[in-house]
Amino acid sequence: MTLQTWVPVPEGSDFPVQNLPYGVFTPPRAQGARVGVAIGEQVLDLSAIWAGTPLGADLATGSLNRFLRRGPAEWAYVRERVTALLTTEDQRRLVEANLYPIDQVTLHLPVEVADYVDFYASEQHATNLGRMFRPDGAALLPNWKHLPVGYHGRSGTVVVSGTDVVRPNGQRKGPQDPAPVFGPSVKLDIEAELGFVVGAGSAMGSAVGVDEFAQHVFGAVLLNDWSARDIQAWEYVPLGPFLGKSFATSISPWVVPLAALEAARVATPVQDPEPLPYLVEKEPWGLDLRLRVELNGAVVSRPPYAGMYWSPAQMLAHTTVNGAALRTGDLFGSGTISGPEADQRGSLIELTWNGRDPIALPDGTTRTFLEDGDTVTITASAPGADGVRIGFGEVSGTVRG
Repeated sequence: MTLQTWVPVPEGSDFPVQNLPYGVFTPPRAQGARVGVAIGEQVLDLSAIWAGTPLGADLATGSLNRFLRRGPAEWAYVRERVTALLTTEDQRRLVEANLYPIDQVTLHLPVEVADYVDFYASEQHATNLGRMFRPDGAALLPNWKHLPVGYHGRSGTVVVSGTDVVRPNGQRKGPQDPAPVFGPSVKLDIEAELGFVVGAGSAMGSAVGVDEFAQHVFGAVLLNDWSARDIQAWEYVPLGPFLGKSFATSISPWVVPLAALEAARVATPVQDPEPLPYLVEKEPWGLDLRLRVELNGAVVSRPPYAGMYWSPAQMLAHTTVNGAALRTGDLFGSGTISGPEADQRGSLIELTWNGRDPIALPDGTTRTFLEDGDTVTITASAPGADGVRIGFGEVSGTVRG
């Protein structure tokens, strides 16, 4: 039987009762941020529902971290209880008293980010960049199909959707330049990604297996890994991205729980050669998500997540196989999501082929990379339970000089 809620939910809403994503918000004219779930065009204050209890205290905070530390059994209990409150009218008055219109609340960064790691899990994206920068060599480097390649980013510059992004300064040197110069990036780019939020930590010295993914990861967010391609190109040899990536990473304010994504699970692409045993999945964690990238309101790309070569469970297993500990609030990104078609590429460097083929916008202007004042908005949807579609809200940011 299809779940029905008595709370009005507009047709096509990102947030039907089958979703119930978590966020941190401050109600209008109220003091203090607290945890809530989105339902339709409203957000339910969970701290009020459990007021006066230890759980309520953990929900009356400015991040999800204290709730996430409670672990999978408590995540499941709260989801089950909230679903019951929204689908039966036994405590309708209590719920109605603690519902707030989403457009009237202030949304915050949902988690206090502990560590941030970003991967490179799309074969199409990695192949495109390889062809671009190594036209006379193999598109993929020898290690790419043996392990999920990633870099360790900067957690302190992860920001919530709506935060302006200041164009970064740094060194850059073009192939024909006699020496490096210093100044603002002239190749500012985006990367449309999915991010995964760790809820339950692990002990240092132990490894988290691929089959333990859902015991540690709470849910997923949309993620934009802003990238200064010119700074990155000069600095990344031999140790990888640094200042070209660390200036800002934007995430959506809503964390969609893994429980809401069960209907979106699909097999990952065939992996050839077969990965080493610690990366072999018994139950694949591919996800049938469809993203949309808008630049100043114009759709420029529709990346499909289902084709990602490495799954988030494999990324997590690789992150910990050396004994690195997980902490509540750890965030790891999928890397740019790109599909096989030209209009499915999740970054401007691919969409314009490093500036060779400018994008034409409806206002008559063109873009190769981002200009000051440009706004990038990424949205996504996925199959949910009962045949509905669920969404992630959006992650948006505007470039400032």
